[in-house]
Parts: sequence; structure tokens; C-alpha cells
Amino acid sequence: MSGSGELVLLLHGFPEFWYSWRHQIPILSKNFKVVAPDMRGYNESDKPQGVASYSTSLLVQDMRNLIHAFGKSKATVVGHDWGGAVAWNLAMMAPECVEKLVILNCPHPLALIQAYQSMNFRQLQRSWYVFFFQQTEAPEQVLSRNNFEFLTAMLLGSAVNKKAFGPEDVKKFVEAWSMPGALTASINYYRANMNPAQVMMMPRVEQATISKRFPRVKCPTLVIWGENDAALDKSLTLGIEKYVEGAFEIKYIQNCGHWVQQEAPDKVNEYLLDFLQRA
Repeated sequence: MSGSGELVLLLHGFPEFWYSWRHQIPILSKNFKVVAPDMRGYNESDKPQGVASYSTSLLVQDMRNLIHAFGKSKATVVGHDWGGAVAWNLAMMAPECVEKLVILNCPHPLALIQAYQSMNFRQLQRSWYVFFFQQTEAPEQVLSRNNFEFLTAMLLGSAVNKKAFGPEDVKKFVEAWSMPGALTASINYYRANMNPAQVMMMPRVEQATISKRFPRVKCPTLVIWGENDAALDKSLTLGIEKYVEGAFEIKYIQNCGHWVQQEAPDKVNEYLLDFLQRA
């Protein structure tokens, strides 16, 4: 926690922890009370056992509880990757808790579902790891081998800005991944909430009605998207405004990968401050 004023939550994604917001916390805390928690199961947070402990409804409830724990009824919520998915769902399931919404490189849940249903080859190809994560034990064995060599290579290799992660940054991530139970907990997000094979085999009747599960977001919403995301195709952002009832805008950042707030921190901070400081 840093700063004072209106509450701003910064929610990280896979396979990160609060440290992924290291470039945003000092800037935002000049005007806001900034809280960047370790999401459930990551780093030093609690790590309940079992896949069901990482369902979207529980992750959303975590954020509701966190907002109330700071004596607030609502907050501006900024989420990247899985943190973005939780932020989208919080804005839909508990709109009274979200003042403004900022999403970084995370599609609206329905957009991703529809990409799988329509057999979007580019996205299916990029989602290979999501299929792999549905397995038991094997993902943990592969990702943790040789002191997390695979995860380190993924982090560094998928970044367009190779200067985004120095040796000390990598060391901190490895320390977080090494926390007992943290790796399984982080993979359980996928096991509990995102199985592309099940989505593709969903009966047509259910496919036709699934959109009813996702009410439109009512609060002002900003999407920031690094255009060279190795995991999420830019096509997932096309038409994304139809999921938002409130004011909406999207900012694309060229020559930037998935780790947008770490690869292009100055640009992300500029967009965040402009959006958060508006009346």
C-alpha cells in the first residue's frame, strides 16, 4: 500500500506478483491510495488447496473484501492478464464496487470464449499453454525444472522490450515462483476457469445463450493493449466496446508485448493518470 486518497487496486496476472506494478506504484501513489496485492495463491498470499478454490467467484469476492477492508465502498480497478479477468468480472458481478475500470492485455471473457467457439486458429495456436495447463502435475514439473528455466524464458522471450526485465527482476520472480504451493495455485486459475476444449465442445444451445451471463460493464472503462502480445491476439479487442455501457476507450501501444506495464511503463503511466484524474 502506498499513498492516500481514492483507492486504486492494481491486480497482476500470470505468472507474476505485485512487483509487476513496480513502475506504476510510485507515480500513482502521488495522487491515490494504491494497493497492489499478491493475488490469491501467488507469492506471499494464502494458497488454499484444490482447483475449486480458484474459481472466478472466489477471486471476485477477494477483491470485494479487499476494498471493504480499506474502508471503501468502491475503487478504481486496474488489472493485467488474469488480474484483468478478475477486474472484468468484478465490474460485471459487483458493479457497485468499481468506480473506474482499466484493463491491460486481457480480453473480455466473452470475447475469448467466442474466439474458441469460432475456432479462431490464431488464438487457439497462441493458447497452446492453456490446453497444457489442464493436465495434472506435468505443468508444475515442466515449469519448475532447472530453477524455473521455462518460465524465465517465457517471460524474457515474449517481451518485445528486452530491457523490461533485468537480472534482479528475474531473481525476484523466481523467488515468488519458488514459494511452496505458489506454482500450482497460479496454474489452478486456468484449471478452474478456462478450458478451451470444454468451450469448443459446448452444446450449440448453450453457446447461443452464454452471452446472457455477462452483463455490460457500466463504469468508465479504459483498455490498454500491447500490440505484439504473444499469448493474446489483437483481434480479441475488435468490437470490445460492445461489452461496455459506460464511457469506453482503447489505447494500443506499438512494439510492445504482453507485459505492457513493464515494457512501456511511461506510456502506460501517462494513459493511467489521464484516465484516473478525469472527473
